Amino acid sequence: MSIIDCNYSVTGSGPAIFFTHGVGGAEDAWRFIVPKLKDKFTVVTYDLRGHGKSPVSNKDFNLDDLVLDLERVRERTGIEKAHFMGHSLGGMIAPAYARKFPDRVISVGLLSTVAGRSDEDKQKVWNVISDLKNKGVEQTLKNLTTRWFTDDFIEKNPDLVSRRLNQVIDTDKDVFINVFKIYAETEMISWLKEIKKPCLFMTGENDGGCTPSHNERMSNETEISKLVIIPKVKHSFLIEAPEQITKNLLEFIESFDWCYYACSLGGFIINKCKL
Repeated sequence: MSIIDCNYSVTGSGPAIFFTHGVGGAEDAWRFIVPKLKDKFTVVTYDLRGHGKSPVSNKDFNLDDLVLDLERVRERTGIEKAHFMGHSLGGMIAPAYARKFPDRVISVGLLSTVAGRSDEDKQKVWNVISDLKNKGVEQTLKNLTTRWFTDDFIEKNPDLVSRRLNQVIDTDKDVFINVFKIYAETEMISWLKEIKKPCLFMTGENDGGCTPSHNERMSNETEISKLVIIPKVKHSFLIEAPEQITKNLLEFIESFDWCYYACSLGGFIINKCKL
């Protein structure tokens, strides 16, 4: 599989953060986050292959291909080292990138993602893929909407919800199904311990697929981590709770230097930095 030159944007100045979106999304998934960070950070957002403005030559690709695409984006920006944050599938790409290119990584953010799924959990995801193939994307989205957003948000923000759904509909069906398969197949629990960089695990209290309990287990697999549960929200908390996401991102980035310093002096492991 050849590496794709993905569409990307660079905003702001300061230490760099790369943001990776999830299934059927685009770089604008971070549009409510970037303005709050650009005065302190160089923020890089990009479209996954086959999403947004990024091309795709072969619709049968895997997680390793997406990791190499991200490395290509980094190379093109000329940024040597950065924080790498991802949402949903992006939250699998970011740690996989850190595993393959550790010298390029300062810290990792795993937002609304999952590892350690039970057989029942896995089957639920494969059922969605089956529905996508058999019933079509638009029909399946009706069920996904209430998994992604709270009822209150759907009622009060129909334009934002419609924009997200239309983004999925506009994604090539085969690409969408393929990235959903990558999301279903990827199991990080066996290798998260290999990530030696500070990790932020953040999910919504009511995210039914990327649950707080999953994220607690993931947090316990890594040496230096912070676990944050955002109250009352579901999967699409980048849209529903951007202020809380940004606040916790900033607190994490500002705190992990202390974690490293403490570990180097005391020789102990910090599993949860509650700062």
